[in-house]
Amino acid sequence: MKRDYFKIFLLRTIGNFLVLSAIAGVVLTFAPAVSAEVHYRWDQVIGRTYVVAGQAPTSPAGSAGQGGFGKLVANPPLLIKPMNTDFGVVIPKINANARVIANVDPGNPAEYLVALKEGVAHAAGTAYPGQVGNSVLFAHSVGNFWEVNQWNAVFYLLRELNPGDEVDVFYQGKRYFYQVYDKRIVDPNEVGYLSREADFAKLTLQTCWPPGTTLKRLLVFAKLRSS
Repeated sequence: MKRDYFKIFLLRTIGNFLVLSAIAGVVLTFAPAVSAEVHYRWDQVIGRTYVVAGQAPTSPAGSAGQGGFGKLVANPPLLIKPMNTDFGVVIPKINANARVIANVDPGNPAEYLVALKEGVAHAAGTAYPGQVGNSVLFAHSVGNFWEVNQWNAVFYLLRELNPGDEVDVFYQGKRYFYQVYDKRIVDPNEVGYLSREADFAKLTLQTCWPPGTTLKRLLVFAKLRSS
């Protein structure tokens, strides 16, 4: 009798442990993405906005930041200190702030997966910030859901960007203010945007879509703001 009771107790204990472990695993796996989503939605509810701290943008004259004095008084935005001014990206609307690893081969998983654990990757062979041409920054999610927490979620909310939104790229201590003008979802084999030339300073941001898969690519296009 006691032996049967012990077996039942042991099985229940093991079962409860496995269930709790599974729940904990799911929470830890999706924590970065869930945290980003919750914070963004809460910011929308309370009207919280963000602006980049530091020097004025390095762009043609007349490219002052968005918003007006009345808005600043009514709802003072929170300041974002760039994570890295040697090469970094800040997107105020979604409170994204990350280091950029330069000259990463987007066709070499062994190379870009290492880089994406540290931040956002700059595609090798594309323009650098401020240069005429197409500068490509990418951050992938992964094919296996249990690997999601191994890569940063800095571009998780990229889908929320719309024409007119601001993207600040820091390079060699200078700040470049880009403005979104388009976005689209494409198939993984549509890689023409990587090599496509531009006669202006263009920025392309890329992440996988939907999050946690490699089914599609979400692309956001921006250009250096002019007077």
